[in-house]
Amino acid sequence: MATVDLTSADFDEVTGRDGIVLVDFWASWCGPCMRFAPVYKAASETHSDITFAKVDTEEAQDLAMKYDIRSIPTIWAVRDGVIVFAQPGALPGAALEELITKVRELDMDEVRAQVAAQSQA
Repeated sequence: MATVDLTSADFDEVTGRDGIVLVDFWASWCGPCMRFAPVYKAASETHSDITFAKVDTEEAQDLAMKYDIRSIPTIWAVRDGVIVFAQPGALPGAALEELITKVRELDMDEVRAQVAAQSQA
């Protein structure tokens, strides 16, 4: 599956749907972002059931500010509308595959319960 470019117009819709969405916050002037791009693209071609999205932080500065993206690349994993992973830094291919495996294995009922407990605290 090809990666999809997200803007503020479609970000919430895409990341809020059921399933797994990986989001790469990046910029064209960022060396680590450019080195990570082929790793991300290769994973997108391997995992057709996952939405691989990219947010150009230069073009979507509002999203970068809204989500406090201070370092790029920053990788998010969203499952069923819940952010389950967010970390700055490019991931090597093996680490990205491990992340995908762990996100697939999550018990989302347990995750939602943890999120609810944190929001009540």
